[in-house]
This record gives sequence, structure tokens and C-alpha cells, in this order.
Amino acid sequence: MTGIDVLVVGSGGREHALAIGLSKSDSVLSIHCTPGNAGTSMVATNHDVPDSDIEGIVNLAKDLGVSLVVVGPEAPLVNGLSDRLRQESIPSFGPHSEGALLEGSKTYAKAIMQSLGIPTGRFERIEEIDAIESTLDSFEHPWVIKRDVLAGGKGVTVTSSREEAIEALSDAIQIDGFVLIEEFLPGEEASVLVIMDESGYVMLPASQDHKRVGNYDEGPNTGGMGAYAPAPIVTPSVLARTREEIVEPMHHHLRNSNTPYRGCLYVGLMIDEDGAPSVVEFNVRLGDPEAQVTIPLFHTDLGLVLLSAAQGNLADVEVEFKKVHAATVVLASEGYPGDISTGREILGWDATIEEGQVLGFVHIAGAISKDSEGLTSSGGRVLSATGIAPTLAEALEASYQIIEGIDLEGSHYRKDIGFRALP
Repeated sequence: MTGIDVLVVGSGGREHALAIGLSKSDSVLSIHCTPGNAGTSMVATNHDVPDSDIEGIVNLAKDLGVSLVVVGPEAPLVNGLSDRLRQESIPSFGPHSEGALLEGSKTYAKAIMQSLGIPTGRFERIEEIDAIESTLDSFEHPWVIKRDVLAGGKGVTVTSSREEAIEALSDAIQIDGFVLIEEFLPGEEASVLVIMDESGYVMLPASQDHKRVGNYDEGPNTGGMGAYAPAPIVTPSVLARTREEIVEPMHHHLRNSNTPYRGCLYVGLMIDEDGAPSVVEFNVRLGDPEAQVTIPLFHTDLGLVLLSAAQGNLADVEVEFKKVHAATVVLASEGYPGDISTGREILGWDATIEEGQVLGFVHIAGAISKDSEGLTSSGGRVLSATGIAPTLAEALEASYQIIEGIDLEGSHYRKDIGFRALP
């Protein structure tokens, strides 16, 4: 198959990773992004339709005559972008709005897991502030508090402080009308991204994200400060249990829905000391920064894989992955994940490494073009330095070599990405 014209929706590092992966696909003829960022503009044609404009994106896809739309962020999926595209007979990689509720509503996701017997933590929904104290007493601390909204990976509070827990619960009830409290699951986190449609599914190499802003998982949650893949905590036995206990029942459920699920199901896992996986959360798209470390591992043509899933014939494609490691380290603006400073010049962002089997390059996220060559920061997570190598240690070394050479006033990054996987 040749000549796929692709429209990528979104503006972050994930979308830059998708654009780079698609640019290396023999099947892809042209790549468009909307709204894109400074990175996607280097490998694709950017358009100025925001990812919140559902009808604008549908019209853009029709005007461009694309044969595939790849939806990066979760919000357009929850708001029905794939539904509208399919009404216009445009293949869309990303689930319909009902499937997207697995991320859009944690209550909905928990109910599905309970009905299918998928391992996950106990939870309760609280709607009244007067019920907070008694509900806290019914759970052991640390308490896991989740807003039931799309919060960009930052709607979760995990705390052993009763005062902090009461504040988080009260604030969420006042803002949203209700909040979830969940059982804390001890262990080590990992993520398994699953591309699926009604015909079959493909499990991507497991990855591990680093959510906390500070070294050794200290500080508040972020959208992700770095990641690596494959994650050694996901051993063959853990992967087999994840497939049998989580992915298989979810795929059976989703393939038999009124509208089949076509896209990526992100399975956020907690793996206990006995190697038993439980689901922390489902997302309905490629993660960010997990996409930056899994997309480069594709050996099979990425465009062909995504189009096949969008058309419902993924089972016809044999998907293979490279036997290498990938790591990415996020550079964040001053103040992130709180009030951030933007509009600052970025120097050294265009550094690359190509030394034998070791590659290093930058994924752009929150940055805009300053002039013909320069970039300025425009978001919280500005970019990430990504390394690809035969070993994880070499991949991390390449990532840090690049990020240490980037100059952005007030920026910060974690210096311990991969610490759980390395001696």
C-alpha cells in the first residue's frame, strides 16, 4: 500500500513523535498537522485549526483529501471527532466518543472493569462534603483522590496527610460536584499501549513514565517528565498476565460494542511484588511521553499499522518491533507544573547524535518558531531529548548528553530517568 495522506491532530510532543514516525513510513505520501508545533512543521505541513474545533478538523480533512486522521489528544476523542470523521467516511485512528469515555470518565472505566472482572483498586464516589471523613476512614492511607474529568494527567492526588486529602476531596466536590477515592495499590507502575480494532490487537513494548516533577518521584504530579521502553519490570510473565487478565477481556468487550474501538488503549498498570498487574487507569490515546519511546521501536511501517486499525483490519498486518531501547527526558519551563514562564529563547534544541547504533534527537512540544531558525518556549513541557540505543544505559546517556546542552532560562528536568531499571 502506498500513497497515504495523513492528518495528525494535536500540538504536543506525542504529535511530533507521530509525525517523525510517519515521515519514515514508506506507505505515507504526505503529512499534515493541526495545529501542530515547531517540531511538526519540520516534517509536516501545519494548519491553524485548533484541536478543539471538531467541525473545523473534519472540514480540513475533507479539503486536504486525506486518507487517514490520527488523533493525538484525548479531548477531541471524548468530544466525538472520530464519530464525525467516520460519518464522512474518513478513517480515524482514535476511538469513538463512547470508547473515549474510558478516559473521559473514571467512574465509567471502573464500572467496565468491575463488570469484566479486571483487577483494579476498590473505589467510592463522594458527592457530599459531609461524607468525606467517614469515607476516608473506610480506606487505608495513602489515599488516592481522582477528579472524574480530563485533567491532562494532573487530576490525581496521592497523600497520607488527612488534611491534604480533605482539601483535595472538598475542592473537587465544589468544582465538579463529585470525586472518586480509590484504594492505594502498592508496587511499581508501567504502561502497556495496545493498538486495537475489532479484528485484533497489538501490544506495544511496555514503557515506564515518571509522573512526579522531582527526582526519585518527589513533588506534584505532572503530565510526565520522562520515560523509557522496554520497561524491565514488565517481565514475560507479567506481560502474559496483562494480556490474559486485562487486554483480552477489554478487547472482547470493545470489539463487540455497537461501534468497535479503533485506536490505542493505554493500560496504566501497577505491578505488585508478586508480579500481579492491576489497572490504575485507562487512557484512549498514545501517552506523552510514552509515545516518544514506543513509536521509534516500530519496525513495521507505522502508517500502514495506523491505517489498518482505523479501517478495522489490523489483524491483516504483522507488526514487528526493533530490538533496541529508547529513553526520553523532558525539559520543562520554569514553574512547571504550576505557573509557568514562557516566551524564552531556546538554544541547542537542534542537537542530534548519530554514532553507530546510538541515535539522539529532540521531540518538540511547547515551543514555537521564533524566526527562520530559533525557537521560544510556549508551554510547560517544552521538549524532550530522546535516545535510541542497543541498551537502556546508552539510550539514557544519549538523552542526557543532548538535554545538558540545551539552554532555556529557568528550565528544569529530572536527572534520574530510568533509575528503577538501572543498578
